[in-house]
Amino acid sequence: MMKTAIAWAGLCAGIACMTTLASAEPFAYVPNEKSGTLSVIDTAMDKVVRTIPAGQKPRGIAISPDGKRIYVSDQPKNALLVVDLEQEKIERTIDLGESPEGVSISPDGKYVVAAVEVSNSVAFIETSSGARSFSVKVKGKNPEHAVFSPDSKWLVASAEEADQVDIVDVEKRAQVGQIQVGSRPRGMAFTPDGSRLYVACELANTTFAIDWQARKVIAKIATGNYSNGVVMHPNGQRVYVSNGKDATVSVIDTSSNTVVATIPVGKRPWNMAITPDGKKVYVATGRSNAVSVIDTETNKKIADVPVGEAPWGVVIH
Repeated sequence: MMKTAIAWAGLCAGIACMTTLASAEPFAYVPNEKSGTLSVIDTAMDKVVRTIPAGQKPRGIAISPDGKRIYVSDQPKNALLVVDLEQEKIERTIDLGESPEGVSISPDGKYVVAAVEVSNSVAFIETSSGARSFSVKVKGKNPEHAVFSPDSKWLVASAEEADQVDIVDVEKRAQVGQIQVGSRPRGMAFTPDGSRLYVACELANTTFAIDWQARKVIAKIATGNYSNGVVMHPNGQRVYVSNGKDATVSVIDTSSNTVVATIPVGKRPWNMAITPDGKKVYVATGRSNAVSVIDTETNKKIADVPVGEAPWGVVIH
């Protein structure tokens, strides 16, 4: 009887442990350009719980599907830093070329990419080996962001000095087209089904909606001054666009392609991320040295989380 009770207690403890791990809140990782660090925010408390060294000027950021590694571009080193989150240290430095910025990971987890501005290229790194696999020269000048389609077959790069989005066929390892948008395209996001692409154009103060199958612009949505960061709600019904000069975030209804809310946030909102459940958006506000947190149900800012100096963006896992 005693052995049975002990075994049952052990089983219950194990289940409790697994339940705790399974229900743990995701963390938001924030690269701070002027601090050379990553701030780690517990999204349950909206509080920084760790600060990790991350080179000299960390900018673009992505996280591995298993949540064990962060990939971040370091502009002064012209490199991609691979950060081991368990050890809280840089485990690898990968040369990229001059002035890397936007970083993303393919949904299938095969590649991490970085937009390299001076060479007008996108560098592809294999996640399995950590080695640079190939680069694709793009036609547009000064690519800032590089984003995969949900099926991982396509990659789009926003060419901020060419006013276009360059389209790369990942299997062919080549650019196969481009779509003209507004002045200085910045952040981009696909709908979850891959049917549309939204592109914020900073100097046009406009977000462009693109029919992906037709490869053409279907709507030009007036957002705010210096529209730049873009993040998609997991259900595909809302897209959020940060407006750097206005210190706001525009909320776009994707069914009508109209702005349905404008939310005041911190100074110079930049790149953003959304929690997997879609309940909160985290906005890097570079001149406030903070991350503004938006409740997506009420469309209101509910917190400003102090981080390092000049936060560039956010990734959540």
